[in-house]
Amino acid sequence: MEPVKVLCVGGSDSSGGAGIQADLKAVSACGCYGLSVITAVTAQNTKGVHGVYPVSPKFVGQQLDDVLNDIGADSVKTGMLLTAGVVQEVAKKIKKYGLTKVVVDPVMIAKGGRFLMQDKAREVMVNNLLPLALVFTPNIPEAEKLARMKITSVAAMKRAAVKIHEMGVKNVLIKGGHLQGSMRTVVIDILYNGSYYEFSSPRIDSPNTHGTGCSYASVLASALAQNKNIVDAARQAKIMVTAAIENALILGKGYGSVNIFGKNILTKKKQTKNSAR
Repeated sequence: MEPVKVLCVGGSDSSGGAGIQADLKAVSACGCYGLSVITAVTAQNTKGVHGVYPVSPKFVGQQLDDVLNDIGADSVKTGMLLTAGVVQEVAKKIKKYGLTKVVVDPVMIAKGGRFLMQDKAREVMVNNLLPLALVFTPNIPEAEKLARMKITSVAAMKRAAVKIHEMGVKNVLIKGGHLQGSMRTVVIDILYNGSYYEFSSPRIDSPNTHGTGCSYASVLASALAQNKNIVDAARQAKIMVTAAIENALILGKGYGSVNIFGKNILTKKKQTKNSAR
């Protein structure tokens, strides 16, 4: 029987916590088969992104052609698209192959603060890629930049979602993890497609959230590939990523990574002098 296929387009994370590596883990956790197109190679660890090497638009296009001509995809998730040329190439191939279940995660800024999308690339994303997206999944800082407004409440999230929806995207899903102030005990995500839907979870007080956005969008793309509707897909992403944060892995000296596989990941027991003998 042919597997459900999810194509992940984005940057490679050498620490394995975010980017394509997080995408493929999330797709596998959903029971789907992950395909990948690399748009950039990064040198990073738990303390931040220390180098970015972009892949040329031509080679990104070749990867897309090779995968889609031969294998195809039931859904597509885009992540880090650093340059305007890469955004244009991805949009061109989405149209060429008639792909409709497209999840766009803007990935503008890394957790450590490094910019992962050039200003011109953002403009091209709004004009060329958003109209092709079934779902757009910005976090609060990304939604603020695109909607050109400050977001300090759920009501403001809803207003920003309407503004972004007017750019041509069918479903806008703003993640509320960065919302401060009164939202200290709960995290609310807002889905807008002409109607509003809210998805809430307890706030987990943890710095170990590397890969949250990538995992969220990839679970969403996997659920859509399995023919779930947008509301059920968003609910599944919320549940799985909340559990992934609860089961985060401490890997280095900086931010830990979310663990989409939960307690199925084996961890080493601390070794004592007696047990080492």
